[in-house]
Amino acid sequence: MTKIPRPTESPRERAFMVGVSFPDQDNLLSLDESLSELALLADTAGLDVVGQETQNLTRPNPKTYLGSGKVSEIKSLIEDLVVDVVLFDDELNPRHQRELERIFGDSVRVVDRTALILDIFAQHAHTREGALQVELAQYEYRLPRLTRAWTHLARQAGGGGGRAGSVGGVGLRGPGETQLEVDRRDISRRIAQLRREIEKVRAHRSRYRARRKQTAIPTIAIVGYTNAGKSTLLNRLSDSDVYVANELFATLDPTTRRVSLPDGQTVLMTDTVGFIQKLPTTLVAAFRATLEEISEAELLLHVVDITHPNAEEQAEAVRDTLREIGGQEIPTVTALNKIDRLHLSNMPVDYLDQFERAVPISARTGEGTDALLRVLEHELFESMVEVDIELPYNAGSFVNLMHEQGVVDEVDYKRDVIALKGRIPKHLEYTVESFQVGPDGSDDEVGAGAEFDQH
Repeated sequence: MTKIPRPTESPRERAFMVGVSFPDQDNLLSLDESLSELALLADTAGLDVVGQETQNLTRPNPKTYLGSGKVSEIKSLIEDLVVDVVLFDDELNPRHQRELERIFGDSVRVVDRTALILDIFAQHAHTREGALQVELAQYEYRLPRLTRAWTHLARQAGGGGGRAGSVGGVGLRGPGETQLEVDRRDISRRIAQLRREIEKVRAHRSRYRARRKQTAIPTIAIVGYTNAGKSTLLNRLSDSDVYVANELFATLDPTTRRVSLPDGQTVLMTDTVGFIQKLPTTLVAAFRATLEEISEAELLLHVVDITHPNAEEQAEAVRDTLREIGGQEIPTVTALNKIDRLHLSNMPVDYLDQFERAVPISARTGEGTDALLRVLEHELFESMVEVDIELPYNAGSFVNLMHEQGVVDEVDYKRDVIALKGRIPKHLEYTVESFQVGPDGSDDEVGAGAEFDQH
Protein backbone atom coordinates (compact mmCIF):
# COMPACT_ATOMS: atom_id res chain seq x y z
CA MET A 1 0.00 0.00 0.00
CA THR A 2 1.36 3.41 -0.92
CA LYS A 3 1.98 5.65 2.04
CA ILE A 4 0.07 8.93 1.76
CA PRO A 5 2.02 11.84 3.33
CA ARG A 6 0.29 13.61 6.20
CA PRO A 7 -0.65 17.24 5.47
CA THR A 8 2.24 18.47 7.64
CA GLU A 9 4.84 16.40 5.75
CA SER A 10 6.71 17.80 2.76
CA PRO A 11 7.31 15.33 -0.07
CA ARG A 12 10.90 14.12 -0.16
CA GLU A 13 12.98 15.43 -3.02
CA ARG A 14 14.33 13.02 -5.62
CA ALA A 15 18.11 12.73 -5.85
CA PHE A 16 20.46 11.27 -8.45
CA MET A 17 24.00 10.32 -7.34
CA VAL A 18 27.21 10.73 -9.35
CA GLY A 19 30.57 9.20 -8.45
CA VAL A 20 33.92 9.56 -10.19
CA SER A 21 37.05 7.46 -9.78
CA PHE A 22 40.53 8.87 -10.43
CA PRO A 23 43.66 6.67 -10.52
CA ASP A 24 45.61 8.94 -8.14
CA GLN A 25 42.82 9.22 -5.55
CA ASP A 26 43.73 7.86 -2.11
CA ASN A 27 40.24 7.03 -0.84
CA LEU A 28 39.60 4.64 2.03
CA LEU A 29 36.45 3.26 0.40
CA SER A 30 35.85 1.95 -3.10
CA LEU A 31 33.63 4.02 -5.40
CA ASP A 32 30.63 1.74 -4.86
CA GLU A 33 31.12 1.71 -1.09
CA SER A 34 31.45 5.49 -1.03
CA LEU A 35 28.23 5.88 -3.04
CA SER A 36 26.43 3.57 -0.62
CA GLU A 37 27.51 5.89 2.18
CA LEU A 38 26.40 8.91 0.13
CA ALA A 39 22.97 7.28 -0.19
CA LEU A 40 22.76 7.03 3.62
CA LEU A 41 23.71 10.69 3.89
CA ALA A 42 21.01 11.55 1.35
CA ASP A 43 18.41 9.62 3.33
CA THR A 44 19.45 11.39 6.54
CA ALA A 45 19.05 14.72 4.73
CA GLY A 46 15.53 13.75 3.62
CA LEU A 47 16.23 12.83 -0.01
CA ASP A 48 15.11 9.78 -1.98
CA VAL A 49 17.84 8.40 -4.25
CA VAL A 50 16.30 7.34 -7.58
CA GLY A 51 19.45 6.50 -9.58
CA GLN A 52 23.19 6.83 -9.94
CA GLU A 53 25.99 7.01 -12.51
CA THR A 54 29.76 6.55 -12.25
CA GLN A 55 32.73 7.40 -14.45
CA ASN A 56 36.44 6.59 -14.45
CA LEU A 57 38.60 9.57 -15.39
CA THR A 58 42.30 10.31 -15.43
CA ARG A 59 41.61 13.90 -14.35
CA PRO A 60 38.55 16.13 -13.88
CA ASN A 61 37.21 17.91 -16.95
CA PRO A 62 38.24 21.55 -16.35
CA LYS A 63 34.78 22.80 -17.33
CA THR A 64 32.23 20.20 -16.21
CA TYR A 65 34.19 17.83 -13.92
CA LEU A 66 32.72 14.87 -15.87
CA GLY A 67 33.30 14.05 -19.52
CA SER A 68 30.92 15.90 -21.86
CA GLY A 69 29.31 12.64 -23.00
CA LYS A 70 28.59 11.57 -19.43
CA VAL A 71 27.09 14.99 -18.66
CA SER A 72 24.68 14.60 -21.59
CA GLU A 73 23.79 11.09 -20.47
CA ILE A 74 23.05 12.26 -16.92
CA LYS A 75 21.00 15.18 -18.22
CA SER A 76 18.73 12.75 -20.08
CA LEU A 77 18.43 10.45 -17.07
CA ILE A 78 17.51 13.18 -14.60
CA GLU A 79 14.85 14.49 -17.01
CA ASP A 80 13.35 11.00 -17.35
CA LEU A 81 13.49 10.38 -13.58
CA VAL A 82 12.18 13.87 -12.67
CA VAL A 83 15.17 14.58 -10.42
CA ASP A 84 15.33 17.57 -8.07
CA VAL A 85 18.92 17.23 -6.86
CA VAL A 86 22.10 15.82 -8.42
CA LEU A 87 24.50 14.65 -5.69
CA PHE A 88 28.23 14.44 -6.37
CA ASP A 89 30.29 12.21 -4.10
CA ASP A 90 33.25 14.62 -4.10
CA GLU A 91 33.57 18.35 -3.50
CA LEU A 92 33.09 20.38 -6.68
CA ASN A 93 34.90 23.63 -7.30
CA PRO A 94 32.72 26.70 -7.96
CA ARG A 95 33.26 26.63 -11.73
CA HIS A 96 32.21 22.99 -12.07
CA GLN A 97 29.10 23.61 -10.00
CA ARG A 98 28.03 26.68 -11.96
CA GLU A 99 28.51 25.00 -15.33
CA LEU A 100 26.68 21.83 -14.33
CA GLU A 101 23.75 23.82 -12.96
CA ARG A 102 23.57 25.75 -16.24
CA ILE A 103 23.50 22.52 -18.27
CA PHE A 104 21.03 20.64 -16.05
CA GLY A 105 18.62 23.57 -15.90
CA ASP A 106 17.09 25.88 -13.30
CA SER A 107 14.82 23.19 -11.84
CA VAL A 108 17.75 20.94 -10.78
CA ARG A 109 20.18 21.74 -7.96
CA VAL A 110 23.75 20.43 -8.02
CA VAL A 111 24.92 19.51 -4.51
CA ASP A 112 28.28 18.00 -3.63
CA ARG A 113 29.16 15.79 -0.66
CA THR A 114 30.43 18.72 1.41
CA ALA A 115 27.21 20.73 1.01
CA LEU A 116 25.15 17.65 1.86
CA ILE A 117 27.05 17.03 5.10
CA LEU A 118 26.78 20.71 6.03
CA ASP A 119 23.01 20.52 5.50
CA ILE A 120 22.75 17.47 7.78
CA PHE A 121 24.80 19.22 10.44
CA ALA A 122 22.50 22.26 10.20
CA GLN A 123 19.49 20.00 10.82
CA HIS A 124 21.10 18.40 13.88
CA ALA A 125 22.67 21.44 15.59
CA HIS A 126 20.38 21.96 18.59
CA THR A 127 22.54 24.27 20.72
CA ARG A 128 23.65 27.83 20.00
CA GLU A 129 27.26 26.66 19.87
CA GLY A 130 26.50 24.01 17.27
CA ALA A 131 24.38 26.41 15.21
CA LEU A 132 27.17 29.00 15.16
CA GLN A 133 29.75 26.46 14.03
CA VAL A 134 27.56 25.04 11.27
CA GLU A 135 26.59 28.49 10.03
CA LEU A 136 30.25 29.50 9.79
CA ALA A 137 31.11 26.37 7.81
CA GLN A 138 28.15 26.93 5.46
CA TYR A 139 29.09 30.53 4.71
CA GLU A 140 32.77 29.71 4.16
CA TYR A 141 31.64 27.04 1.71
CA ARG A 142 29.15 29.32 -0.06
CA LEU A 143 31.23 32.49 -0.41
CA PRO A 144 33.43 31.38 -3.36
CA ARG A 145 30.37 29.80 -5.00
CA LEU A 146 28.19 32.89 -4.80
CA THR A 147 26.31 33.57 -8.02
CA ARG A 148 22.91 35.03 -8.80
CA ALA A 149 21.43 31.74 -7.63
CA TRP A 150 22.58 32.61 -4.08
CA THR A 151 21.56 36.29 -4.12
CA HIS A 152 18.69 37.90 -2.23
CA LEU A 153 19.30 35.58 0.71
CA ALA A 154 16.91 36.14 3.58
CA ARG A 155 18.25 38.99 5.72
CA GLN A 156 17.83 39.47 9.41
CA ALA A 157 18.62 42.86 10.91
CA GLY A 158 20.93 42.76 13.91
CA GLY A 159 23.09 39.87 12.74
CA GLY A 160 24.12 37.67 15.67
CA GLY A 161 22.01 34.68 16.53
CA GLY A 162 20.45 34.33 13.11
CA ARG A 163 19.90 30.81 11.92
CA ALA A 164 22.01 29.26 9.17
CA GLY A 165 21.03 30.66 5.79
CA SER A 166 20.39 34.23 6.96
CA VAL A 167 22.82 37.07 6.38
CA GLY A 168 23.27 39.63 9.13
CA GLY A 169 23.02 43.31 8.33
CA VAL A 170 20.70 45.36 6.18
CA GLY A 171 22.82 45.06 3.03
CA LEU A 172 22.10 48.43 1.43
CA ARG A 173 23.70 48.91 -1.95
CA GLY A 174 26.21 51.69 -2.53
CA PRO A 175 26.67 53.56 -5.82
CA GLY A 176 27.56 51.19 -8.65
CA GLU A 177 27.35 48.03 -6.54
CA THR A 178 25.70 44.93 -7.91
CA GLN A 179 23.48 42.76 -5.74
CA LEU A 180 26.17 40.06 -5.96
CA GLU A 181 28.78 42.40 -4.48
CA VAL A 182 26.41 43.34 -1.65
CA ASP A 183 25.79 39.68 -0.87
CA ARG A 184 29.51 38.90 -0.85
CA ARG A 185 30.22 41.80 1.47
CA ASP A 186 27.38 40.83 3.82
CA ILE A 187 28.48 37.20 3.97
CA SER A 188 32.10 38.24 4.65
CA ARG A 189 30.86 40.47 7.48
CA ARG A 190 28.76 37.65 8.89
CA ILE A 191 31.72 35.23 8.72
CA ALA A 192 33.84 37.68 10.73
CA GLN A 193 31.06 38.05 13.30
CA LEU A 194 30.62 34.27 13.60
CA ARG A 195 34.36 33.79 14.11
CA ARG A 196 34.31 36.30 16.97
CA GLU A 197 31.36 34.58 18.61
CA ILE A 198 32.93 31.13 18.21
CA GLU A 199 36.18 32.44 19.71
CA LYS A 200 34.16 33.45 22.78
CA VAL A 201 32.72 29.91 22.89
CA ARG A 202 36.24 28.51 22.60
CA ALA A 203 37.47 30.71 25.47
CA HIS A 204 34.49 29.65 27.61
CA ARG A 205 35.18 25.97 26.90
CA SER A 206 38.83 26.50 27.78
CA ARG A 207 37.91 28.04 31.15
CA TYR A 208 35.43 25.24 31.79
CA ARG A 209 38.11 22.60 31.07
CA ALA A 210 40.55 24.39 33.40
CA ARG A 211 37.99 24.30 36.23
CA ARG A 212 37.22 20.68 35.46
CA LYS A 213 40.91 19.76 35.67
CA GLN A 214 41.13 21.33 39.13
CA THR A 215 38.92 18.51 40.38
CA ALA A 216 41.50 15.98 39.11
CA ILE A 217 38.67 13.98 37.49
CA PRO A 218 40.06 12.43 34.28
CA THR A 219 38.23 12.96 31.01
CA ILE A 220 37.59 10.31 28.35
CA ALA A 221 36.50 11.46 24.88
CA ILE A 222 34.36 8.99 22.94
CA VAL A 223 35.26 9.08 19.25
CA GLY A 224 34.22 6.97 16.29
CA TYR A 225 32.71 6.86 12.84
CA THR A 226 29.19 8.20 12.57
CA ASN A 227 26.55 5.68 13.64
CA ALA A 228 29.11 3.44 15.38
CA GLY A 229 27.10 3.49 18.64
CA LYS A 230 28.88 6.18 20.69
CA SER A 231 25.73 7.69 22.22
CA THR A 232 24.27 4.25 22.98
CA LEU A 233 27.50 3.33 24.78
CA LEU A 234 27.51 6.57 26.80
CA ASN A 235 23.92 5.88 27.84
CA ARG A 236 24.87 2.35 28.86
CA LEU A 237 27.92 3.37 30.91
CA SER A 238 26.38 6.45 32.57
CA ASP A 239 22.76 5.31 32.86
CA SER A 240 21.67 8.46 31.00
CA ASP A 241 19.42 9.24 28.06
CA VAL A 242 21.51 10.91 25.33
CA TYR A 243 19.52 11.02 22.08
CA VAL A 244 20.09 7.93 19.91
CA ALA A 245 18.87 7.26 16.36
CA ASN A 246 19.82 4.84 13.62
CA GLU A 247 21.01 7.53 11.24
CA LEU A 248 24.21 9.36 10.37
CA PHE A 249 25.15 12.30 12.63
CA ALA A 250 22.16 11.72 14.93
CA THR A 251 23.96 13.68 17.66
CA LEU A 252 26.08 16.71 16.89
CA ASP A 253 26.55 18.69 20.10
CA PRO A 254 29.01 17.19 22.63
CA THR A 255 27.52 15.65 25.77
CA THR A 256 29.46 14.95 28.99
CA ARG A 257 28.36 12.50 31.67
CA ARG A 258 29.90 11.10 34.88
CA VAL A 259 30.79 7.41 34.78
CA SER A 260 31.83 5.24 37.73
CA LEU A 261 34.68 2.76 37.23
CA PRO A 262 34.82 -0.67 38.96
CA ASP A 263 37.00 0.46 41.89
CA GLY A 264 34.85 3.51 42.60
CA GLN A 265 36.76 6.24 40.77
CA THR A 266 34.74 8.71 38.73
CA VAL A 267 35.56 9.85 35.20
CA LEU A 268 33.92 12.30 32.81
CA MET A 269 32.98 10.89 29.39
CA THR A 270 32.27 13.20 26.46
CA ASP A 271 30.35 11.98 23.42
CA THR A 272 31.68 13.86 20.37
CA VAL A 273 30.46 14.34 16.81
CA GLY A 274 30.82 11.28 14.59
CA PHE A 275 33.53 11.26 11.95
CA ILE A 276 33.19 10.26 8.30
CA GLN A 277 35.49 9.87 5.32
CA LYS A 278 35.98 13.08 3.31
CA LEU A 279 34.88 15.16 6.30
CA PRO A 280 34.82 18.75 4.98
CA THR A 281 37.84 20.78 6.06
CA THR A 282 35.58 23.81 6.59
CA LEU A 283 33.61 21.75 9.11
CA VAL A 284 36.72 20.60 10.97
CA ALA A 285 37.90 24.22 11.19
CA ALA A 286 34.52 25.55 12.31
CA PHE A 287 34.19 22.85 14.98
CA ARG A 288 37.63 23.52 16.44
CA ALA A 289 36.14 24.61 19.79
CA THR A 290 34.19 21.37 20.09
CA LEU A 291 36.96 19.12 18.78
CA GLU A 292 39.34 20.53 21.40
CA GLU A 293 37.35 18.40 23.86
CA ILE A 294 39.07 15.47 22.13
CA SER A 295 42.60 16.87 22.08
CA GLU A 296 42.37 17.83 25.79
CA ALA A 297 41.17 14.40 26.96
CA GLU A 298 43.41 12.09 28.99
CA LEU A 299 42.13 9.03 27.13
CA LEU A 300 40.20 8.29 23.94
CA LEU A 301 37.53 5.59 23.67
CA HIS A 302 37.32 4.70 19.99
CA VAL A 303 34.01 2.97 19.20
CA VAL A 304 34.10 0.77 16.08
CA ASP A 305 31.06 -0.87 14.49
CA ILE A 306 32.60 -4.31 14.10
CA THR A 307 29.65 -5.52 12.00
CA HIS A 308 30.24 -2.97 9.25
CA PRO A 309 31.94 -4.41 6.14
CA ASN A 310 34.26 -1.38 6.10
CA ALA A 311 35.05 -1.37 9.82
CA GLU A 312 38.81 -1.07 9.29
CA GLU A 313 38.45 1.72 6.73
CA GLN A 314 36.07 3.60 9.02
CA ALA A 315 38.54 3.29 11.89
CA GLU A 316 41.30 4.67 9.65
CA ALA A 317 39.07 7.65 8.72
CA VAL A 318 38.72 8.39 12.45
CA ARG A 319 42.48 8.18 12.93
CA ASP A 320 43.00 10.53 9.95
CA THR A 321 40.76 13.15 11.56
CA LEU A 322 42.47 12.71 14.93
CA ARG A 323 45.79 13.42 13.24
CA GLU A 324 44.28 16.54 11.68
CA ILE A 325 43.21 17.94 15.08
CA GLY A 326 46.35 16.86 16.96
CA GLY A 327 44.83 14.00 18.93
CA GLN A 328 46.86 11.12 17.51
CA GLU A 329 49.20 10.88 20.53
CA ILE A 330 46.46 10.44 23.14
CA PRO A 331 46.27 6.88 24.54
CA THR A 332 43.34 5.00 23.01
CA VAL A 333 41.12 2.10 24.04
CA THR A 334 38.99 0.54 21.28
CA ALA A 335 35.45 -0.77 21.83
CA LEU A 336 34.54 -3.28 19.12
CA ASN A 337 30.82 -2.61 19.24
CA LYS A 338 27.65 -4.45 18.14
CA ILE A 339 28.91 -7.99 18.80
CA ASP A 340 25.28 -8.93 19.53
CA ARG A 341 24.67 -8.71 15.76
CA LEU A 342 27.48 -11.07 14.78
CA HIS A 343 26.72 -14.56 13.54
CA LEU A 344 30.31 -15.76 14.02
CA SER A 345 31.22 -15.52 17.69
CA ASN A 346 34.96 -15.58 17.01
CA MET A 347 34.89 -12.63 14.61
CA PRO A 348 35.86 -9.98 17.24
CA VAL A 349 38.86 -12.12 18.21
CA ASP A 350 40.16 -11.80 14.65
CA TYR A 351 40.16 -8.01 15.06
CA LEU A 352 41.74 -7.78 18.51
CA ASP A 353 45.30 -7.46 17.20
CA GLN A 354 44.32 -4.82 14.63
CA PHE A 355 43.14 -2.21 17.14
CA GLU A 356 44.68 -0.59 20.21
CA ARG A 357 43.62 -2.19 23.51
CA ALA A 358 40.51 -3.67 21.90
CA VAL A 359 37.53 -4.94 23.90
CA PRO A 360 34.53 -6.65 22.20
CA ILE A 361 31.27 -5.17 23.50
CA SER A 362 27.59 -4.62 22.79
CA ALA A 363 26.47 -1.14 23.85
CA ARG A 364 22.86 -2.25 23.27
CA THR A 365 22.88 -5.32 25.55
CA GLY A 366 25.75 -4.38 27.87
CA GLU A 367 27.84 -7.44 27.02
CA GLY A 368 31.54 -6.74 27.54
CA THR A 369 31.07 -3.29 29.07
CA ASP A 370 32.34 -4.40 32.49
CA ALA A 371 35.57 -5.57 30.87
CA LEU A 372 35.76 -2.28 28.95
CA LEU A 373 35.48 -0.26 32.17
CA ARG A 374 38.28 -2.29 33.73
CA VAL A 375 40.55 -1.59 30.75
CA LEU A 376 39.73 2.13 30.93
CA GLU A 377 40.47 2.11 34.66
CA HIS A 378 43.80 0.39 34.10
CA GLU A 379 44.85 2.92 31.45
CA LEU A 380 43.95 5.88 33.65
CA PHE A 381 44.96 4.79 37.13
CA GLU A 382 47.32 1.85 36.90
CA SER A 383 49.58 3.08 34.11
CA MET A 384 51.89 5.09 36.35
CA VAL A 385 54.57 7.61 35.37
CA GLU A 386 57.57 8.46 37.53
CA VAL A 387 57.88 12.03 38.85
CA ASP A 388 60.62 13.98 40.61
CA ILE A 389 59.09 17.27 41.73
CA GLU A 390 59.52 20.19 44.12
CA LEU A 391 56.29 21.77 45.34
CA PRO A 392 55.78 25.07 47.17
CA TYR A 393 54.26 24.74 50.63
CA ASN A 394 51.00 26.29 49.45
CA ALA A 395 50.53 23.19 47.24
CA GLY A 396 49.76 20.87 50.11
CA SER A 397 46.54 19.72 48.45
CA PHE A 398 48.58 18.12 45.69
CA VAL A 399 50.68 16.24 48.24
CA ASN A 400 47.44 14.70 49.51
CA LEU A 401 46.44 13.89 45.93
CA MET A 402 49.79 12.14 45.41
CA HIS A 403 49.15 9.95 48.45
CA GLU A 404 45.54 9.20 47.44
CA GLN A 405 46.00 8.38 43.74
CA GLY A 406 49.72 7.80 43.34
CA VAL A 407 52.69 6.17 45.08
CA VAL A 408 55.08 8.35 47.13
CA ASP A 409 58.56 6.79 47.32
CA GLU A 410 60.43 9.73 48.90
CA VAL A 411 59.38 13.00 50.54
CA ASP A 412 61.70 15.69 51.89
CA TYR A 413 60.39 18.87 53.56
CA LYS A 414 63.07 21.41 52.64
CA ARG A 415 63.24 25.04 53.67
CA ASP A 416 61.24 26.45 50.74
CA VAL A 417 59.76 23.45 48.96
CA ILE A 418 58.49 19.90 49.43
CA ALA A 419 60.61 17.46 47.37
CA LEU A 420 58.69 14.40 46.19
CA LYS A 421 59.67 11.33 44.21
CA GLY A 422 57.13 8.73 43.24
CA ARG A 423 54.61 7.63 40.62
CA ILE A 424 51.29 9.12 39.59
CA PRO A 425 48.52 8.07 37.20
CA LYS A 426 49.21 9.18 33.65
CA HIS A 427 46.17 11.47 33.55
CA LEU A 428 47.71 13.61 36.35
CA GLU A 429 51.05 14.02 34.62
CA TYR A 430 50.14 17.44 33.18
CA THR A 431 49.53 18.84 36.70
CA VAL A 432 53.19 18.44 37.71
CA GLU A 433 54.90 19.54 34.50
CA SER A 434 55.78 22.92 36.06
CA PHE A 435 57.27 21.31 39.17
CA GLN A 436 59.51 18.71 37.55
CA VAL A 437 63.12 18.86 38.71
CA GLY A 438 65.49 19.24 35.76
CA PRO A 439 68.62 17.16 35.10
CA ASP A 440 70.73 19.72 36.97
CA GLY A 441 68.53 19.51 40.05
CA SER A 442 66.70 22.79 39.36
CA ASP A 443 63.03 23.41 38.59
CA ASP A 444 62.27 23.27 34.88
CA GLU A 445 60.21 26.45 35.08
CA VAL A 446 60.28 29.61 37.18
CA GLY A 447 57.17 30.62 39.13
CA ALA A 448 55.79 27.13 39.55
CA GLY A 449 54.03 28.09 42.77
CA ALA A 450 52.11 30.86 41.06
CA GLU A 451 51.03 28.48 38.30
CA PHE A 452 49.77 25.97 40.85
CA ASP A 453 47.64 28.65 42.51
CA GLN A 454 45.89 29.21 39.18
CA HIS A 455 45.25 25.55 38.45
